Amino acid sequence: MILVTGGAGYIGSHTVKKLLQAEYEVVVFDNLSRGHREMVLADRFVKGDLLDRGALKAMFDQYPIESVIHFAALSAVGESVSDPGGYYRNNVTGTLNLLDAMCGHDVNRLVFSSSAAVYGNPERVPISEGHPKQPVNPYGRTKWMMEQILHDYGHAHGLRSLSLRYFNAGGSDCEGDIGEWHDPETHLIPIVLEAALGERSCIEIFGTDYDTSDGTCIRDYIHVTDLAEAHVLALEYLNAGGSRRALNLGTGVGHSVRQVIDVCRDVSGREIPVAEGRRRPGDPPVLVADPSLARDELRWEAKHPSLEEIVRTAWAWMNRGAS
Repeated sequence: MILVTGGAGYIGSHTVKKLLQAEYEVVVFDNLSRGHREMVLADRFVKGDLLDRGALKAMFDQYPIESVIHFAALSAVGESVSDPGGYYRNNVTGTLNLLDAMCGHDVNRLVFSSSAAVYGNPERVPISEGHPKQPVNPYGRTKWMMEQILHDYGHAHGLRSLSLRYFNAGGSDCEGDIGEWHDPETHLIPIVLEAALGERSCIEIFGTDYDTSDGTCIRDYIHVTDLAEAHVLALEYLNAGGSRRALNLGTGVGHSVRQVIDVCRDVSGREIPVAEGRRRPGDPPVLVADPSLARDELRWEAKHPSLEEIVRTAWAWMNRGAS
């Protein structure tokens, strides 16, 4: 049985669906502080918090867990700056509690949800796994700390782990069963589409004077379904004896903020008002992955790499109740 922590969240819920399609037995553990019970397609669900060691022990006692996919974490960069203590407690202490529960029940395989935030402001692009790790905010630092903790637990306790460093997740389940649902929303594509729906007066561009083709930031957008597929392959990698690696998950292609807005206009068929603002502190001009190691190690590559498809599935999800 596979334990998925944070399985009621955006990427976690899509991964649960992929695991079920691959005929894995799944139990989801989530405190629902950011996730939604309606997004959990697995029958087995435990509402609990990683900071509650007793709840973790009870779950491991109840279910024959063999492997863990660990998503549960706070993930808003701005919030991590204003509340670093909350992020270190939830992300780092929570992970330590999970690892201790795993060790206490002889569970030694873990796929970890990491982030491109571990790299900080890149010295070169595309970014390979060997790039210096210089996170510039508490969120990124918690992810880098957890990767190092996993390495140490591997040496001390035989934990076999694989850390997956995401770039910019986007889109929704291609079949429309689940989708992106944050409150408040912080990701660019749904924010732009909210403006298309009239739920926002405009979309604000933070910085138009970057050294890029159109002056706006460039990011590597990857479809959430491709991310979910990578987690299933990562689990198979660990089952086959692999261990202690970190892999980038991206397409290797960057799109600017203006390009995202243009694609959202095309897909929605609506005007999207734009306001131009100042740069946000800490926003690098370009973040694009070198995903070649994931291709070599997992035999993985993005099956839905086009920005248009990512936006189209996001738009379909956001309009699911429309007649």
